[in-house]
Amino acid sequence: MRLQSCIEQLADRLAGAGVHCGHGVDNVHDEAVFLVFGALDLDFRQSIAQQDRKLEQDEIERLEKLVRARIGQRVPTAYLLGKTWFAGHELICDARALVPRSPIAELIDNGFEPFFEPGFTGESAAVLDLCCGGGCIGIACALRFPACRVDLADISPEALDLAQENVRLHDLEERVSAVQANLFEGLSGRYDLILANPPYVSPEELAQLPKEYSHEPALGLDGGTNGIDIAERLLKQAAMRLNPGGLLILETGYSATELENRFPNTNFLWLEFDHGGAGVCALTAEQLQEIPRLRSASRGMTRGALP
Repeated sequence: MRLQSCIEQLADRLAGAGVHCGHGVDNVHDEAVFLVFGALDLDFRQSIAQQDRKLEQDEIERLEKLVRARIGQRVPTAYLLGKTWFAGHELICDARALVPRSPIAELIDNGFEPFFEPGFTGESAAVLDLCCGGGCIGIACALRFPACRVDLADISPEALDLAQENVRLHDLEERVSAVQANLFEGLSGRYDLILANPPYVSPEELAQLPKEYSHEPALGLDGGTNGIDIAERLLKQAAMRLNPGGLLILETGYSATELENRFPNTNFLWLEFDHGGAGVCALTAEQLQEIPRLRSASRGMTRGALP
């Protein structure tokens, strides 16, 4: 069987089985490419050249075993492969942490423009990847900005073990550290950039998620009442952990509206992405300093661009 034919047949099988594509891809064709190229350890950049490649019998049998688990048990492809890609970088991936899929990857690729000047190199910058899971966001930052220092923080020791494996995979031990922390409790010092992707799924949403998500750790999904309990705590504490002029990037997904309702006087800037994704906001250190006072005193601020 030719590789291209294999991908097309697999995409049809995935579509017919009604699998959910939400762990790094958003359609069955890309899911099929992900599974086939990942299982056969092929270079995605050589996809056109590989189209006529003939699969050996043992390769077909290996793929069939994975496909059965994908369809029958609804295991995410990244967990089946034990690896995934984020911001163009390969990462070890298993059920100790969520499958990487944050649109923050696009911000990293773009060097965080326009929040930092074009050509920003991250030299001497201190970066925190909060609720880091397997460390994808912080590691991508360290690779994008070779001079910055990065802390990966998570409450889960299992997730931190995975994050440390990914740090070693990319030889980043000298600049990237993993720290167990309950949000900011357990951390010291201040940062120039905090990137936070906390759990933000409400109980109602959790109950309705496709079966694929049941393979992920609930600790990484459950955002408590209305999905914003953790994000609310984070916003109240973040100002104390940012240097002057620092920036918080916070992902809240579909809980964005609820967060705005909880902080009606905060000037959230919700970001737009060329490659999909929503519910990510940016707040400066100065804006965060205002949050405790604004919650008890309405000043009629309007939404708009960051100051």
